[in-house]
Amino acid sequence: MRVKVTIEMDGNGAIRLAGKSIEKLNPKELLLYSAAYCAALTLKGILDKEHILPKSTEIELSGELDTEQVMAKSLYRSFNILYRIECSHLNEQAKIGRAVNLTTEKYCGTLQMIRRIAPLSHEVSIVSTEAIEV
Repeated sequence: MRVKVTIEMDGNGAIRLAGKSIEKLNPKELLLYSAAYCAALTLKGILDKEHILPKSTEIELSGELDTEQVMAKSLYRSFNILYRIECSHLNEQAKIGRAVNLTTEKYCGTLQMIRRIAPLSHEVSIVSTEAIEV
């Protein structure tokens, strides 16, 4: 069974859980939420240092459980983190991509911790809304 949570960060840097309230999350989802929230905070910190504020950021963290239903004995077999980021300028895309890699591979401690539970893969989608004159 696949379990997932989505974190959204708006153009002002405010971070929130999408779709549910934190109180409605089960313990398996709370683990994903804490890792996604850590990734959002870490990414925001790196981008702040680069003076980049994306228009929107969505971080979806999912995990594959070894049971058909969420149960106390369910264990994660794998994790995947998906970053969807919208920026204003084409020249920001490379810096954002580097920040995502640093977040995922090095600086987010909670992502490092869940890697000890099961393999973690990641996907990145960065789009620019800058108008290109032809």
